[in-house]
Amino acid sequence: MEAQMLLRNGDTFPSDKVLKDALGDVYNVLDSFLGTITNEEYVLSFEWRYYNDGKAWLGKAQHKKKTVLWLSVWDGFFKVSFFFTEKHLEAIAALDISETVKNKFTSEEPTGRLLPMVIEVINENQLKDLLTVVRFKKSLK
Repeated sequence: MEAQMLLRNGDTFPSDKVLKDALGDVYNVLDSFLGTITNEEYVLSFEWRYYNDGKAWLGKAQHKKKTVLWLSVWDGFFKVSFFFTEKHLEAIAALDISETVKNKFTSEEPTGRLLPMVIEVINENQLKDLLTVVRFKKSLK
């Protein structure tokens, strides 16, 4: 059973303190990830927004006007979600990421015509795969 998604109170912005309380030691991994994707190499903008339809705060990273990823906070971990189309399947299969991530991706149910790749992050070792997917998603037209 999956841990409860956090950040459900629309009045409580996901500040560093709120995120530290929710994630514990994993907060450092999140902080490192957000610092990396918003630096001069990746140049993504990141913002937290409360969505009424899901009744939760979600993070969205964009490059120019293109959404690259969505981020949600759970009890002790965070999830990063990417959405692809079928035409990207071969390129994703060729990415230098773990087979675990690839296998989970191929087993996910489509969301309409989009194929979700959801990575649950619990430690720093997962950042290499995560950043590889960020670079790939950012490069797509």
